[in-house]
Amino acid sequence: MTACGLDFGTSNTTLGVRGGDGFRLLALDGMRNTLPTAVFFDFESDRTTIGQAAIDAYVSGVEGRLMRSIKSMLGTDLIDADTALRKGRISFRAVIGTFLNLVKARAEQALGGELGDVVVGRPVHFVDGDPAGDAAAEQALGEIARAAGFRNVSFQFEPIAAALDYEQQVAGEELALIADIGGGTSDFSVVRIGPARRAKPDRAEDILANDGIRVGGTDFDRDLSLATVMPELGFGSAMKRAGLLAPKSIYLDLATWSKINFLYTAKAMAELERLQRDSAEPEKIERLIGVVEHRQGHALAMAVERGKIALSDHEAAELALDWGDGALSLPVDRPTLNRATGTLAARIGTRIRDCLAEAGVTADRIDAVFLTGGSTLLPQVRAAILAEAPGARVVEGNIFGSVGLGLTVEAQRRYG
Repeated sequence: MTACGLDFGTSNTTLGVRGGDGFRLLALDGMRNTLPTAVFFDFESDRTTIGQAAIDAYVSGVEGRLMRSIKSMLGTDLIDADTALRKGRISFRAVIGTFLNLVKARAEQALGGELGDVVVGRPVHFVDGDPAGDAAAEQALGEIARAAGFRNVSFQFEPIAAALDYEQQVAGEELALIADIGGGTSDFSVVRIGPARRAKPDRAEDILANDGIRVGGTDFDRDLSLATVMPELGFGSAMKRAGLLAPKSIYLDLATWSKINFLYTAKAMAELERLQRDSAEPEKIERLIGVVEHRQGHALAMAVERGKIALSDHEAAELALDWGDGALSLPVDRPTLNRATGTLAARIGTRIRDCLAEAGVTADRIDAVFLTGGSTLLPQVRAAILAEAPGARVVEGNIFGSVGLGLTVEAQRRYG
């Protein structure tokens, strides 16, 4: 059996092993070693698909149920709840278990052998300010991983894993600030790294501080959606009764990846129909009903995500939106993104300051800032990070692979 490192991410998943050519990530999605964390229950063929194929099936109109951001259910009450499929119901634990089972099977096929022990990445905090909830989330993920067939399951903080990956390339000793901004959380570590430290059996004294916050790329998607798309569907619109606005909770669910499916119920549809009757702008609520009736919630979220990504490189972009009964091209620009998500970026900066303070170091002592995670590509996020260590060298990690590679380094150290 081969030991491995598993980065089960909110948006993407990787799995790595050590081979004759060093540490490597296995191909999990065709030839790609980065697998979108998505599950699609195909009602037409009664099959379950994961990764890009799951997203493609949904986009192509196959009847079924798409689930993304399933990791974000850890640390919430949803992990012990269930949801409806075409035939019966399935627990969210089982959804995550189905995904990990299929990931393990794909990895073993790519490896040509069996996987046994695993080091799984985890955020510094699954839940902000709730140690008991945090411990429960780790316990649940460990139980799910063992049920998926992994033998010994242990955990490592994701930013520490990224530090272990970075350490493989440094020529001298450094004090590094690691910033891992993923789909669901932002995590930070202050770590001493260097060639002479790699072989140490215990790295506890090298880790000066770990901290994190439950803010990630999906939160930026949500806030951008609330600022641009949701007003077209009635968010913030007036009701007939003076002084009342359309309920915010509906739009929060529709703008949040892990909650979109909650609107696809008869009860939710009845609530939307009542909302339309009471609305002073019923045409917008009619458009909202069309989105829900045609189950276009994930399509809207994907359009917002694509727009957010486009704004990483461009000052303006177009959101191509499908309302289910009509399409709209909605312009969006970087200032809009910055206004919508400024509070999130500021919270990331504040947490880095807290991490440096916990480490007992000033910003001028940081030699390098190592960046990994897709959301580090957002200019506003990057600026918030680098402002906290302005004199440090900036090192670009493998955006989607550094954590998985570092977990693989740790798996080799723990299990051989």
